[in-house]
Amino acid sequence: MSKYNALAKRKHVIAAVVVIIAVVYLVQLFRLQILSPEYRDYADSNAFLRRSLYPARGAIYDRKGNLLVYNRPTYDVMMVVREMKKFDTLDFCRTLNIDMERFHTLNADMRDRRKNPGYSSYTPQLFMSQLDVKAYGLLQEKLYKFPGIYIQSRTERQYNYPNMGLILGYVAEVDKNKMAADPYYVRGDYVGKSGIELSHEEDLRGEKGVEILLRDAHGRVQGRYDDGKQDKAPVSGRDLTLAIDIDLQAYGELLMHNKVGSIVMIEPATGEILCMVSAPTYDPAILTGKDFSTNYRLLESNPYKPLINRSVAGVYPPGSTFKPTQGLVFLQEGIINTETRYSCYGGYPPLGGRPGCHGHASPLAIQYALATSCNSFFCYGLNGMLGNRTKYSSTADAFDSWRDHMVNMGFGYPLGVDLPSEKRGFIPNSKFYSNVFKTDRWVAHNIISIAIGQGEILATPLQIANLGATIANRGFFYTPHVVRERRGAALDPSFTTRHETGINREHFEVTVNGMADAVTIGTCRGINLAPLVEVCGKTGTAENPHGDDHSLFMGFAPKDNPQVAIAVVVENGRFGATNAVPIARLMMQKFFAGEIPESDKWLETSIINRVILPYVYTRNLPAK
Repeated sequence: MSKYNALAKRKHVIAAVVVIIAVVYLVQLFRLQILSPEYRDYADSNAFLRRSLYPARGAIYDRKGNLLVYNRPTYDVMMVVREMKKFDTLDFCRTLNIDMERFHTLNADMRDRRKNPGYSSYTPQLFMSQLDVKAYGLLQEKLYKFPGIYIQSRTERQYNYPNMGLILGYVAEVDKNKMAADPYYVRGDYVGKSGIELSHEEDLRGEKGVEILLRDAHGRVQGRYDDGKQDKAPVSGRDLTLAIDIDLQAYGELLMHNKVGSIVMIEPATGEILCMVSAPTYDPAILTGKDFSTNYRLLESNPYKPLINRSVAGVYPPGSTFKPTQGLVFLQEGIINTETRYSCYGGYPPLGGRPGCHGHASPLAIQYALATSCNSFFCYGLNGMLGNRTKYSSTADAFDSWRDHMVNMGFGYPLGVDLPSEKRGFIPNSKFYSNVFKTDRWVAHNIISIAIGQGEILATPLQIANLGATIANRGFFYTPHVVRERRGAALDPSFTTRHETGINREHFEVTVNGMADAVTIGTCRGINLAPLVEVCGKTGTAENPHGDDHSLFMGFAPKDNPQVAIAVVVENGRFGATNAVPIARLMMQKFFAGEIPESDKWLETSIINRVILPYVYTRNLPAK
């Protein structure tokens, strides 16, 4: 190789090395200046301070316009770590009324990327939240002493009534999973955690704004950048109007004091929930402010579980409140007609009087069977349907037809209420029993207890109340919902869509007449409110393997053009007529008359003072 060629080759190698180095530098500069948020934040932080402007969370009203939930100002302490210089931390702690240990803990949590994934030393980071007005005033006066410290204003929920804790829900600091799922949230933000606050979070939260401030070379704020033209104003959250009547709700909570269970009242014509009591409950105000964690732990440790909304998440055997569904199915399927009569001799004869029954005339037809809540009649009906080989090819075929009717009436699946944590209850299918019995050769007598709402049948109080609304409407229902209006937006169409049961109206008329007779001559005469209003009802006493039976009532009023349907469940309340019926009577009087007549004041006092709890629990807890 000639000397000339060697030099030429060396020149090319050197040129290639220079080009490679240049490309590496260009890529690195591009990464640092364009792609890397850290250096971009640092560059911006020298000139700009971006402050988030938090919107006011939407207010919540009841159906009459009473303000239930509103906001009051609160303040957060923010730090920009890169701007911080040495200052008197002891004075800082005294101003915030915290000790040095707390200061170091808060500082470490702020810098911990596992707890604060969005941490950056160049941008404002939450140090401490929910500063009260006194501490805010003290800090504001001394702010010049603490470089890198800023105050950010936001709002905190306040309540006008000590009711509806489980419906309204609460807000709390966002967790890392929510931050990862939704970029709207950063550490220190608050988000709905339960109730309406959770299910309507996007309505209520609004949209954040931003304020851009210009700083000099020393980091001192000089005013708004570009005269505020680049700022973005926050957009307040959407106000909500609930279907709940706060006076009716508060009265229901009073009646259920020292009891466990639920009251649900629905307007049949719309599906709007007028009242939803879950007992025990709590004052929503206790889950705000600095005592949130302490009070939440106390509620969580209460064995009566006041954090569970039993109206939607409690599941119970519906007992005899389920019998109207049975009669409707047997009529629709042609298993019985209005003249079909079955005998009862204190119980179901083919199984030796099991399940048992109380004394009444026999034999009897469907309308009188509903009025007297005859167990035997509905056992005969189920046996007649599952054993019918003219209409059905097998027991499984007949049973699945029965189940389909139950689902169409709102059982076995969540109804879709606009509250979180709704349970589905349980309606078995034929495969369930084939698996249980390890054979397909099971018959009605193997599962006869489901004919009277026992056995494997489970329902929520909301589903039971919805059955009352469905019968009141003579065959259809609207998905029950708590929110009546969203300011500036329509309700979800699912709440205005009519759901048909597929059962003929004439069969519902028979059922309505039977439930009307139950109030005048049958098992729930205690809710006869004539001449005020004609009530139709059905009692229930559900067996409870863990203690006394549960007391239930389901009904509606008036008989024609119904305005309200109701379900009452009192755990361990024994017979339906003993506790559920008188509670329903008082709620109906409150709804239709607005007050309790003098003749029933004794009953009101008795119910309010009645203690029905599975066991005595004496710890002083913040639950109602």
